Amino acid sequence: MAVYSYSQFRQVLRKLGFEQVRSRKHETWEKVLENGVVLQVRLSHQGKRDIPRKLFYQLLRQAGIDEQEFRQQL
Repeated sequence: MAVYSYSQFRQVLRKLGFEQVRSRKHETWEKVLENGVVLQVRLSHQGKRDIPRKLFYQLLRQAGIDEQEFRQQL
């Protein structure tokens, strides 16, 4: 698995249509699907730092995508 940064994850979220709705201790990103389901992802402010592997997969699950789709959006 490649190592990804928080900045790269933000970039992918923007491309997927997520919007930043809150920025305090952590950033909250949301996307409302056509069926009304709200996807919500919380990210740290640590821009260029690498995301730990386990957390990366948790963030992917929250965003409703897999690693392959993430790589395609980069």
